[in-house]
Amino acid sequence: MNRRVVVLGGSGALGSRVCERFAAAGCSVLSVSRSGARAPWWPESVQSTALELTAADTAQLRRALTGADVVVNAAAVVWRTTEASMRALHMTAVDQLIDAAGGPGARIVQLGSSYEYAPAAFGVSTKEDDPRSPTSLYGQSKRYGTEAVRRAARERRVEGVVLRVANVTGPGAGGNSLPGMVARQLAAGAAHLRLSPLTVWRDYVDVRDVIDAVLTAATAPAADVSGQVINIGGGAALPVRDLVNRLIELSGVGARIVEAADRPVLEPMPWQQLDISRARDLLGWRPARKLHDSLTDLLAAERRSHEEGAAA
Repeated sequence: MNRRVVVLGGSGALGSRVCERFAAAGCSVLSVSRSGARAPWWPESVQSTALELTAADTAQLRRALTGADVVVNAAAVVWRTTEASMRALHMTAVDQLIDAAGGPGARIVQLGSSYEYAPAAFGVSTKEDDPRSPTSLYGQSKRYGTEAVRRAARERRVEGVVLRVANVTGPGAGGNSLPGMVARQLAAGAAHLRLSPLTVWRDYVDVRDVIDAVLTAATAPAADVSGQVINIGGGAALPVRDLVNRLIELSGVGARIVEAADRPVLEPMPWQQLDISRARDLLGWRPARKLHDSLTDLLAAERRSHEEGAAA
């Protein structure tokens, strides 16, 4: 695959893996991030540049995208940020991306979030066109980006597809996710896990399955995917308490769960399960990794990271 790919948010947990995967597929890859940092496992074919997307103008972004066949927008913020920064990154920066990347054949793969949905009834799978709006600023701002890309695709300003991603697990899931946070603490031998109340059900998907979907969405015929929103998830809901208990059991660490009411909650959503039939129909995609293997690999990755950090 001989393509020029630019990944916004390329130094993040998901974006860095996207860069790696496209490079392995033979693409020329540029990572754009605030720091311009390079992941230590990247091949030399992955370049990087520093650009603060919340402060950049369209001209600066257009220069970064010069020659790009595909732009993957993996830039996002969740915790430890201001309302203004969230709006700037998830809303204003997406509008600028569309303007900067616009033109015949310009393919944008926007990584959306399952938190763009409002709560569904228990036992109901959420479809892409369900008319439910989120209540959190994170969900609202991410949904704005989704609609901006869809609108630009309808107007034929870009080839745009949105992957609405469920909760991510697996190696490289990121410390901001519940699985990543728990695995990191277990790798360090924590005796207590201080967590938000574990009362909800969530849909989980392995990060490697997400990246498979990104690669497919970037190369699928425009007639099949442009203007589409596609759920990427496991297709099944799981009590988050069960997920944490599975991680504890797999780790062999006798950690005790401490649920704290003052811990942040992203969206007051008791249940979420994504309908992933559109991903199957349009992309030929379905999750390939079992949750047990995903959690096992996540723990192994966090243990390696902890050991390397201790040895440094």
